[in-house]
Formats: sequence, C-alpha cells, structure tokens
Amino acid sequence: MILDVKAAQRLDSRGNPTVQVELKTAHGTFRALVPSGTSTGVHEAVELRDNDQRKYGGKGVLTAVNNVNEIIGPALIKEGYDPHRDLKQIDGFMRELDGTSNKAKLGANAILGVSMACARAGAAAANIPLYEFLRRESGEESPYVVPVPFFNVLNGGKHSSNGMAFREFMIAPTGAKTIEEGIRMASETYHVLKQIIADKFGVIYTCIGDEGGFAPPITQPEEALDLLTEAVAKAGYTDKIKFGIDPASSEFFNSTYGTYDLGFKRTKRASKPSVLEEAEGASNAHWDADDIRTPNQMMDLYNSLIEKYPIPLLEDSFAEDDWESWTTFCTDCKEELVGDDLLCTNVERLRMAESRRACNAMLLKVNQIGTVTEAIDAAKLAKSLDWGVFVSHRSGETTDDFIADLTVGLGTGHIKSGAPCRGERVAKYNRLMDIEAELKESWKPWSYAGEQFRKPEAFFI
Repeated sequence: MILDVKAAQRLDSRGNPTVQVELKTAHGTFRALVPSGTSTGVHEAVELRDNDQRKYGGKGVLTAVNNVNEIIGPALIKEGYDPHRDLKQIDGFMRELDGTSNKAKLGANAILGVSMACARAGAAAANIPLYEFLRRESGEESPYVVPVPFFNVLNGGKHSSNGMAFREFMIAPTGAKTIEEGIRMASETYHVLKQIIADKFGVIYTCIGDEGGFAPPITQPEEALDLLTEAVAKAGYTDKIKFGIDPASSEFFNSTYGTYDLGFKRTKRASKPSVLEEAEGASNAHWDADDIRTPNQMMDLYNSLIEKYPIPLLEDSFAEDDWESWTTFCTDCKEELVGDDLLCTNVERLRMAESRRACNAMLLKVNQIGTVTEAIDAAKLAKSLDWGVFVSHRSGETTDDFIADLTVGLGTGHIKSGAPCRGERVAKYNRLMDIEAELKESWKPWSYAGEQFRKPEAFFI
C-alpha cells in the first residue's frame, strides 16, 4: 500500500528544474528523478513548466510538483493501490485523473515521477531487482540480455555550437564479450578521440557538451566519422566498435519546401550574394546548393555513409512528419532505422509507422510517453512487429539509473546514455555493469547482445 507521496523541485544535468518524487510504503521510501529533453518531438507527452520568467527563466516545475502533492498523491493513497500488483492500474488511474491525451493537465513530468517510484516500490515489495520486476511486468520470458551501449562522443545539431547539422555520432562496442569489456573499449576510444581533437584543432575543442561528447569545428558528417575511424584504429578496436548516427533531422527540416538545410547553424544572409560578391569569393550557407538537400539527396547521403563506414544504426533520418521519405528509405534499408520524434514511444504512432512501413525500430524514451507501463506497452508492440527497441536517455538527465534496469528488463539489446563521461551518464553504465555482475553470480542464462543487438538472442555465458 502507498502510505505517502511527496514531490520536490530539483535540478537536472543542465541546471534546469525537474521533478523528484519520493513514495513511501511499508517496504521503505523510493525516489525517482525525471529527465528532460532539449529538442522534443511535437507528439511527446507534455512536460509541465511554470512559465514564471522571474524564476529559472520560466522553467520551474512547481506546478507539476504541486500536482503530485495535492492531486496525484492523495488520490492514489485513497484508492489503496499496491505497487507490487497494481503498477498498470496506477498508471491508468493517473492518466484518467489527468484526462488529456498528452498529460497536459497534470504534466507528464509529474505523472512519470510517481510511476517510476511505484515501480521501485513494487520491486522492493517483491524482494527482486528492479530489472526483474520490469521484466515480469512486460511478460518477457527469454533469457537475460545485457545491452550494447551506444556512446554519443561527437556532437552537432542543437547539442553543440559548431556548424555540424547532424546531432549525434555514436560508438558501439559490438565486438565486446561483456558490457564491462565494452565500456572499457569505449572509454579508451573516447580518450584517444579527445587527444586527436586536441592535436588537430586545439585543446579548447575538447570541452564537453550536455551529453559528454566533443564538438570540434567540423561541418560534414564524413569529418566526424573519419575522426571516429581514426580514434577506433588508434585504440586498437577496428572491427570491434561500430558507429551510430542520429541526425535529428526535424531540427533542420524546412516544411514549406520539403527540404533539409545542413547549413542551418551557419550564418545566413538576407539575400543571395551579388555577382560581385560571388566573384570575390563570398560564401553563404543558405545559398550553398550543397547545404540544401531534397529528401532523395538525403537518402543518397545516408547510403554513401553506410557504404563507407560501419554504421548499423541510423536514427531520425527524416523529419517527424515526413512520412513519405521515411517509407521510401525504409524499403531498401538493411540497417536499423530508428524512429524517435517519428514515434515518441507512443503505440498509436507505432501503428501508423507500421501501416506505412516507415521504420524498423523504435527509440524508447520513458518521458516521451509519461508512464512506465505505457513505455513497456510500446516496447512490446515494437517487438511484436519484429522491430528493434533502442532505449535512450535525455539531454537533460539526472543521476537516476532507472533506464539501465528497464533495458535489461525488456531485453532490448541496446541503450544510449551519452559519452563515458559526466556523472548522470556514467550512472547508467555503472548500473549496467552491476547488473551484469549480479547475473554472472546468479548463474541465470544471460548474454551480452553484441553484434545481435537489434534482435538479441540470449544464451548462457
């Protein structure tokens, strides 16, 4: 039984307010901290902010906190729910209490904090690890799978101040035997990459971004991938570390013209350069034909990168509502084509994507949908469609390591949580190593997903 629910305003990794929930049962007190995204899809559940410009620039979450303390908490206590048995009912009750399709009334950040805390309370009541509790909630029956971590080590897009349009370039130690080895490989490569950047561009460009990645002064995806290739080779892991790309293309999509502007972060002019200016070598990103790409040209770009580099995963290759481009590209795409803004961890969006054959994998962000059990339902649907499920952090993270347990509980085979740097990122990777150590000691069937991260087949190690 839930005895008490309290929420408070705390800070995320970017110094912005977020919601913390503490839930008390007879088995103890259980805490959850809610993450927040920088670039959020228009179809995501609503993160409630105060919009009081006098405090935190309008980003306070005291309204969401009060909704937990004054509405959600008292209602749950009155209903007498038991987190051990009733997690799905608790989440459903909170959705009904909110009464909107996108949790705009009470706030997804308020509802999710309670949902996560309830999951932890349920695991404690059952005297099992959180990953096992989530596994049972999902009905997962296959052997345990420890995921391949995808590390975001080079940044662009809205996550950096350089001229790179693509937001994330990731390294994935698919050739490791365990996650402990994989994290070591990635960490070593990360430090080699740091030295390469320092040597090529100067130490100033080894400063890190929100997710721990570097943002050297580069503009083209080939430049980023060449840096990764060099770092992997110098670290000694060629063929053992592969790459993933998240262009986050909704950020540079022009819906009026249906084009993608790879120069959207560079200086724009009010008009096209004059003939004299062109003769004198004036450059302008907006008028550079190489920067403005049609969907077909974007497809050609992706195919050329996949052909040249070891890229088994491509995320958000097209804008969130550019369905035609998604469908066309997916027709012949053999790599994992992950929908993030396209799907928003929402079963309705998944069904739309399936009907249009738009992608073959879902990015799972718990705060996109706003409850644990809705995220589980989305993962189950994706798996039933024979899709991959890629669990993800957010750019505004916390030290809460919930998604590490969720990834193992659902057996998704891969996770991204930033670079092997910054405490809020490393917390997830450390938790995954702890889980792997527990599984080793338990003698339960398990495996590291490795090369089979898209559709992992577990076996006993």
